Amino acid sequence: MTDAALLARIDRLESLDAIRQLPAKYALALDMRDMDAMVSLFPADVRVGKDASGRVALRAYMDRTLRSPFTGTSHHIGGHVIEFDDPDHAHGVVYSKNEHETPVPGGRDEWVIMQMMYVDDYVRADGRWYFARRLPLYWYAADLNAPPTGPNKMRWPGTEAAEGNFHKLFPSYAEFWARDGAQEGPVPEPAPLDGFLNAMRRGASAPRVKVRAD
Repeated sequence: MTDAALLARIDRLESLDAIRQLPAKYALALDMRDMDAMVSLFPADVRVGKDASGRVALRAYMDRTLRSPFTGTSHHIGGHVIEFDDPDHAHGVVYSKNEHETPVPGGRDEWVIMQMMYVDDYVRADGRWYFARRLPLYWYAADLNAPPTGPNKMRWPGTEAAEGNFHKLFPSYAEFWARDGAQEGPVPEPAPLDGFLNAMRRGASAPRVKVRAD
C-alpha cells in the first residue's frame, strides 16, 4: 500500500468517527438547550428557511422552536449509516428515539414518545465536519400511555393526528406490503461501499416534511 493510500484510509476512519459524533453532540446540545453548541455543528453559512442563513439566524429559529410545544426532551441516538461522496462530503441515516415532556390544556403534562430517523448531509470545512442538512422523517409520536397503533401515528397533544413519513424515502416498505409472498428472481449483487443508501432509495426523492425541532 502506498503512503497516499494509507493516509486516505486513515483520513476516512477519522472522518467516520467525527461524523458519528455529530448526532450525539446534536442530541446533547438540544436536550440541554445550549443553542450556541447546537448551531456550532452547522457551517457558518447554514441555510435557515427560504430567506435566512447563518448561525445567528439558526440560533434564533431553534430558540423559538424549542420553547413550544414541549419543555424537557431526551434524544437517544441509534444506528448510523454513513457513506462518502468524496473526501469532504458525505451523507447518512441515523435513528433517534425521543421523549418529550409536553404541556397540554388544563394545566397538566403528557409524556410524548417519538420514533424517527434523520437523513443527513455532511460537509468538511476548514478541517472540521458539520451537518450540511438534516431531514427528519417521523414514524410516530404519541403519549406514553397511548401506544400509536393504527394509522395517523403522529399524535401530538392538542393537534389532529397525522401520517408520518418514516418509510417514505425507501420504496421497499410499500412494495413489501403490496406483494403476496416473497420476491422472485435472483438476489442482486451487494451495493458498492458508498452506495448502500442510494441502492435502497432506488431514485426515490425526499418527501416533503413539516420540520419540528427534534
